[in-house]
Amino acid sequence: MTEQPMTDHLVFRPLTPELMDAFGTVLRGNLGSGCWCMFPRLTKRETLALPGEGSVSQRRREVMTELARQEPAPGLLAFDGDEPAGWVAVAPRSELNRVDRSRATPRVDDVDVWVIPCVTVRKGWRGQGIAVALIREAVRYAARHGAPAVEAYPRAGGERTGDDNAYFGTVPMFARAGFDVIRDPLANRPRNWVARLVMRYDLRQG
Repeated sequence: MTEQPMTDHLVFRPLTPELMDAFGTVLRGNLGSGCWCMFPRLTKRETLALPGEGSVSQRRREVMTELARQEPAPGLLAFDGDEPAGWVAVAPRSELNRVDRSRATPRVDDVDVWVIPCVTVRKGWRGQGIAVALIREAVRYAARHGAPAVEAYPRAGGERTGDDNAYFGTVPMFARAGFDVIRDPLANRPRNWVARLVMRYDLRQG
């Protein structure tokens, strides 16, 4: 997984409490600005039950800050010099309650996969291959922490979608990062469900 020439200058850092403002800079102006990447981790009921008296966004930030104190980190930031340029979340599927309980993305097998539920590139840095570089770095990070495989659940098809709606990642994006499709969209899904593929990078194959 060699870096693309356009992105070999990037520096990747696991999220820590000290980097939360940089994380907020990446999210600012995106649909996920108030999410703090907690949406994949918490069901609606868990979100409403978050402790604290501030806004939901503030309480999400506090929870993510606590997660950022732990090892492994809940995700990685890409820096272009001193500027935060992108974010990728990566964690064991068992930690992502909303993903793990979703009927739209049921488990394929009993492999203890890690999942990339979100990849976001800051406005002004898009179109440079940073998202693919983030995905590749997330795979490396998961591998260093013993992950047997890493999965993603992008929208099926190659049609263009708005950048702010592509936080799940796209099929071409994950394919360029070395992921393979291991399950097509669920055949009997309700008509209003988004058709999603299961793509996997199997680390057991060396």
